[in-house]
Amino acid sequence: MKAHHHFSDPEWDGEPVEPEPAEPRPPKRDPPVEPRPVGEGEPEYQGKQKIKVKLADGKARTIQHMMCTTFWHPDGTPMSAQQFMELLFGKLPDFFKNEAELRALWSAPDTRKRLLEGLAEKGFGKDQLTEMQKIIDAEKSDLFDVLAHVAFALAPLTREERAQHAKVAINHRFNSKQQTFLDFVLSHYVAVGVDQLDQEQLAPLLHLKYQDSIADAVADLGRPDEIGKVFSGFQKYLYEQVAA
Repeated sequence: MKAHHHFSDPEWDGEPVEPEPAEPRPPKRDPPVEPRPVGEGEPEYQGKQKIKVKLADGKARTIQHMMCTTFWHPDGTPMSAQQFMELLFGKLPDFFKNEAELRALWSAPDTRKRLLEGLAEKGFGKDQLTEMQKIIDAEKSDLFDVLAHVAFALAPLTREERAQHAKVAINHRFNSKQQTFLDFVLSHYVAVGVDQLDQEQLAPLLHLKYQDSIADAVADLGRPDEIGKVFSGFQKYLYEQVAA
């Protein structure tokens, strides 16, 4: 296969009249709000912006209850964001057993793609996960953070935070020309999202970086298979557990 195949691609009248004094009225009082215990799947209100939802593991997740997004059951009936989160929580153990397995699956383009395809088949497609990303106030984060927050109540990290963490490892494990290309890739990841890390995005990213010069790309990064290994191999550093 030839290397170039990898690059396809108002007014007043009269005198004023003194107003008559109004009868004083007692101040209105709001009825007392009875506290209610928060059980499994029940919301605990935090001011006017967010609620906490406790799932079956007893841990609380925070969602924005003022958002109007409606999710849908497979039969076409609507459900709330809380219901969607509860359903997703119940299904995620079918795909990964623990946090380490989720990180491993998400760290490679091929296994990440299969995970997303499997979730979509169960009614948790990328569009729904992107909406949940907004609900948990993680629009600057990664779809990984949606899954990790729902499954394990992990606090989301922004893509910028992930990229900065990854750069430390990249600077120790890749040569200077590879670092330059990976910094370029990370800038697109931070600006756009995890889709920029799909294997299908490698050729377009190379086009952008090297202005269609195959020779320059190969000279800097090596043969197409080597470039592919650099592109997929660095991604695990984005999803490593970050020390608190």
